[in-house]
Amino acid sequence: MNTLGQGKAAAMKWDAGAVGWALLFLSGAGLMAAGAIWKGRAVRPFAASRARTVAQREYARDLQRAADHVIAEARRSAGEGEPAIVTVTAVMRTAEERYGHADVERPHAAAALRRRFEHWRCAADCVTDAYG
Repeated sequence: MNTLGQGKAAAMKWDAGAVGWALLFLSGAGLMAAGAIWKGRAVRPFAASRARTVAQREYARDLQRAADHVIAEARRSAGEGEPAIVTVTAVMRTAEERYGHADVERPHAAAALRRRFEHWRCAADCVTDAYG
């Protein structure tokens, strides 16, 4: 009976490799469980003020992108020797169509268009109503 008891004890011994694999498996399972529970929470801001700040930054960035798009499109469609016509209404429409901003205010679109108009040095070959 003594030899049989020693055999069972030897079979239940853990070596360092088995312990390492078990810890690796358990930590991976724990990370997967945590990811399933907290999915998406890391990218959402906890504070409402932070959410408003992020939304304002995205709004301004999207207006500048819309202005860039309208300027580039106007320059492509202008004929030889003709000035490109860039309007605030086109910026507002592009911001709504491409970026989903349904309530773009005209002064905000005009300000974004003025900034991009000066940035791209459009006074030489473009005309805009953003200054009026």
